[in-house]
Parts: sequence; structure tokens; C-alpha cells
Amino acid sequence: MSGTILSILMLAGLALGLGGIYLIAAKGETKRGWLMIVAAMAMFGNVAVWTMPMG
Repeated sequence: MSGTILSILMLAGLALGLGGIYLIAAKGETKRGWLMIVAAMAMFGNVAVWTMPMG
């Protein structure tokens, strides 16, 4: 179950990051684009923390 959740979180982070880049580059909406990129980085950070070996 945990692996599935982490995989979905990684895919969502990838989608948010690419969507943020698209908003900045094509639409010129920098505020929303950067917020999406920051959210994606937070997701990647959470996955990194959850997959660290304990101990």
C-alpha cells in the first residue's frame, strides 16, 4: 500500500511541476506557476523523507 501511495505522489508531483512550467512559459502566469512548482518540490521532499532508511 505504501509503495502505491508514494508512486501516486511522485506522479502528482511530476504533473504539478510540468504544469507549473507550462503556466510560466506559455501562459505567463508566474505566480500560479511558481506555486505549482513549490508544491511539487514539497511532494518530492515528502517522498524523500518517507523513503529514508531508519536508523
